[in-house]
Amino acid sequence: MTATKSGDDKPLFGRPWIFIRGVPAMKFLPPEGPPEVAFAGRSNVGKSSLINALVGHKGLARTSNTPGRTQELNYFVPDGYSGAEGDLPPMALVDMPGYGYAQAPKEQVDAWTRLVFDYLRGRSTLKRVYVLIDSRHGIKKNDEDVFDLLDKAAVSYQIVLTKTDKIKEAGVPRLVAETAEKVRKRPAAYPEILSTSSEKGRGLDTLRDAIEMTIAH
Repeated sequence: MTATKSGDDKPLFGRPWIFIRGVPAMKFLPPEGPPEVAFAGRSNVGKSSLINALVGHKGLARTSNTPGRTQELNYFVPDGYSGAEGDLPPMALVDMPGYGYAQAPKEQVDAWTRLVFDYLRGRSTLKRVYVLIDSRHGIKKNDEDVFDLLDKAAVSYQIVLTKTDKIKEAGVPRLVAETAEKVRKRPAAYPEILSTSSEKGRGLDTLRDAIEMTIAH
């Protein structure tokens, strides 16, 4: 089974995807097996929209984002696999809880940090974290805190700029260059910055290709 094809030869991103579980604590994680890529980002960065656009399923990420599940790791896989040995999906997408939400109580933030760090540090099948940055606001202090966490856990991560349709087109290359410079010396950061717009469909094929290359290695 290759990264780009599923067991019945459909392209990985050309088939339905489903939500399989929300993980509030490490003991609820699915068994390790298929490669995983995770998506992290501040609240309101457009994470759900990007995941939905990526897999071509408008309501997918939102359906798992009901109150009470927002502090969980949400798992999505291509449909058509039982999950049993020998019938595992080719990969899983993991939607990490949004961070930087000002109204969240401190104990909730602490629990989020513990869950995320335990996951990052202890998940051998995690291939990469895609950290989403709103192109209108750029890298903020709490984004840098997450970069620190990823560097400390020695987990490869790549920055994805979202909502690039909301800024002037001419400004996108400059923002990409500025962002690349800001993470250039970070040990776990992948140097290429991706730019996307879920609304306009920009950069989605490039992101899909990046994911397929990541899980193939």
